Amino acid sequence: MEFRLLGSVALVAEDRDVALGPAKRTSLLAMLLLRPNSAVNVGQLIDALWEEEPPTHAKTVLQGHVSRLRALLAEYGAEAYGVELATHGSAYMLRMPESLVDAHRFEELVGLAGVQRQPADAVRMLREALSYWQGPALTGTVHSRPLEAAAGGLEELRLASVEALAEAYGKLGEHARAAAVLRTEAVAHPLRESLAAALMLALGRSGRQSDAIDWYHRTRRLLAEELGVDPGETLAEAYATLLRSAEPVTVPRPAAPADVQVPEGLPRAPRGFTGRGEELAALDRAVSCEEAPVCLVTGPAGVGKTAFALHWAYRRRADFPDGRLFADLRGFSDTQEPETAAVLREFLLALGVPPQRVPEAVEARGALFRSLTGGRRLLVVLDNARSSEQVRPLLPGGDHCTTLITSRDRLGGLIASDAARPVPLRHLPTADSTALLTTVLGAERVASEPDAAARLARLCDGLPLALRVTAARLAERPQWTLSAMVGELADEQSRLILLDVEDRGVSAALHLTVQQLPDSAARLFRAIGLHTGSDLDRFAAGALAGTSPAQASVDLDRLAAAHLLTESVPGRWTPHDLVRLYARHLAPQADPEGLLRLLDHYLYTGLAADAAAEPGSQPCYSLPADVRRPAATREFEDRTAALDWYAAERPALEGAVAAAAALGLHDRAWRLALVQWPLMLMRIGDGWTPLLEAGLASAVHVGDLDAQSRTRALLGWILHEEGRDTEALVHLEKAPGLAARAGDAISEAIAYVNYAAVLDATGEHERAGLLMVHAVSLADRTGHPSTQVLTLQHLAGHCLKAEEYEAALAHTVRAGELVAPDAVVVRAQLQIARGEALAGIGRLDEAADQLERAIAAADKAGFPEGSARATERLSRLSADR
Repeated sequence: MEFRLLGSVALVAEDRDVALGPAKRTSLLAMLLLRPNSAVNVGQLIDALWEEEPPTHAKTVLQGHVSRLRALLAEYGAEAYGVELATHGSAYMLRMPESLVDAHRFEELVGLAGVQRQPADAVRMLREALSYWQGPALTGTVHSRPLEAAAGGLEELRLASVEALAEAYGKLGEHARAAAVLRTEAVAHPLRESLAAALMLALGRSGRQSDAIDWYHRTRRLLAEELGVDPGETLAEAYATLLRSAEPVTVPRPAAPADVQVPEGLPRAPRGFTGRGEELAALDRAVSCEEAPVCLVTGPAGVGKTAFALHWAYRRRADFPDGRLFADLRGFSDTQEPETAAVLREFLLALGVPPQRVPEAVEARGALFRSLTGGRRLLVVLDNARSSEQVRPLLPGGDHCTTLITSRDRLGGLIASDAARPVPLRHLPTADSTALLTTVLGAERVASEPDAAARLARLCDGLPLALRVTAARLAERPQWTLSAMVGELADEQSRLILLDVEDRGVSAALHLTVQQLPDSAARLFRAIGLHTGSDLDRFAAGALAGTSPAQASVDLDRLAAAHLLTESVPGRWTPHDLVRLYARHLAPQADPEGLLRLLDHYLYTGLAADAAAEPGSQPCYSLPADVRRPAATREFEDRTAALDWYAAERPALEGAVAAAAALGLHDRAWRLALVQWPLMLMRIGDGWTPLLEAGLASAVHVGDLDAQSRTRALLGWILHEEGRDTEALVHLEKAPGLAARAGDAISEAIAYVNYAAVLDATGEHERAGLLMVHAVSLADRTGHPSTQVLTLQHLAGHCLKAEEYEAALAHTVRAGELVAPDAVVVRAQLQIARGEALAGIGRLDEAADQLERAIAAADKAGFPEGSARATERLSRLSADR
């Protein structure tokens, strides 16, 4: 057994990572591992487990995580390793040998390396120490201040160790290895002056003085732009050392021509360019406020990045009197990327260097390119870049050049290392999309069908490539109306085919994007084609791809960086329609088990949401025997979080019901139809009937009597609320008998009380009262508090209608003694009923007190209907006094 903090927090047993569960449990383990064999008090743990103000029941949640963590440790034989999670008053302690923690072994090796006399021994120990790092420290934990501070401290120690390793390499004379070690970290931490200084010296000592000096000026520029400061003593001294020790750098330079050659390397200007006013203005601002600006035009495949860059370049030609260079880096292309040396050679030739004077080595070509561009006002357009690494050697020198880069990737590394300014391009709005169609088809043809043109814009997702392909098809068919093309594109099965023409099209563009993805991100993208909704969170993504939510987060972010997904709201990712259709096209290549994993993920998460939304209620189903437990199940801190999840996942859950039924998985389908019942009762008139009818069909298909009873009881109630009492009673009449035959007294009691409530509403008061009394009796026999409360609550409502106020009060008092403390909505409903009963008896002050409490409880629970009802009753009571 061992524990990891240097990367994803993990418990490793039997040579595999043990699934710890939610982020808060992972954070609890991390806090205890950071202080092994020391007591960590509850207050410190609560501060670490919640990013913001912890909820009132935080201590209870913490205790639950401690209990589960103890069980996990016991399950994997922690005692045999001397590991024990102990309680010390109001604190917890993880007793253990500290050598089981990778962070302890790392720090121990770093300390030993520091006292070695031989540099080779220090190198060996530091390399071993750094090998423990598998990613950013404390990955997978909550983003709270205590944990972020701890992660920062570990990261600081790692960087110091990297610097120490480079120093040891330097003592061995291995300056190139020292530079290689430092460069990666200097790119990732561009404002850390000690790293930059060490890298400069290592580069200089390995014969790369020009690169070393270049790195100094880059860092100086970043410090000024980001922090508004000059280089500190360490960086300045390293620069002075370089200047003192460097021999004159000799790079081939062409003889100065009589007339300076002004290169013009731009391809022809794009035809029919429309819109993009805001983005053009943003690019103007980015260029005007920087020295040697580097600007990133990013966006999804087909959004028109190259056309945008070239349109801007031609529009601003006069600002670059010394010329314009262009290179297609083919980062997302089906042809091989050009080598850096080849691009630099073309640039040097364009700048007037004779072919025989172009250096052989790529480093020398880069140095010459930076030297020649140092004093010029030049525009360099680097189109279709794949990575920051591909771009950096091609950046010009001096403060008067502008570099414009286009890419399907966000190129965050270039933003970090070279202060690149992103200018994202999004899909065109409808008006600009229609204008683009007009440039190809003519104003008269588009103006004659404005609604169809707008619909075409939406079907093409506002994607310029798709719009141009559509316009080309219409231009080839002058007899076609725009409405006819709308009809063709409306069919999702054929839309992508119609949006391809010869060697251009949406599918081809997306294919090139996907083939550049890492394997795990590409696997997730294919799996998204199996998804039953329009957007998803990391838990659903992990289920689809068969990975953990943590890995899914990494992959989702990578897909977002490639502009295949958009984080529509924090924590939820959405593909545009055409991307979604392409993912569906790839779905046959996905893991066929992905959809089943998704359905089972929803079954588990739905039960967790039900428990949070309606504490103490009977689970709306038991899990199927062959269900697969997901790698992690989302936790819900309160009722609001659960209801928000229901609302966000509603389309996906409805799609999951249809997908499950289509696959013959009816045991999943009826459960997924029922699982949103708390949201159904909150949004009773929101069109739930088709979903429940589909669920009932699946319940009948598998012959599950209890499932049929539960579904009919809920469906009947919703039909009643929709004013369809005749249909409602058909279902409600059958529900109690089905539950009785299934032997489920709780379901039977619920079915009877729903049936009775609708009978009461339709005028059959006497029969309704008898059935409600029977329902209370059934509920009492089960001893299930929430069912007892439900039946008593309905019986109290019946008594209020009959003006039997004493009986109504008695029922609400009894129900109040049984209701769970965290069932805030039910408690508010009981307080309203009790207030009405007290008012009917004449105990007006007590009635007002109950109604005021009900208003406060309903507001706190996010139950506006209850608050409005209580307020109305209180207002009526005040008027009567």
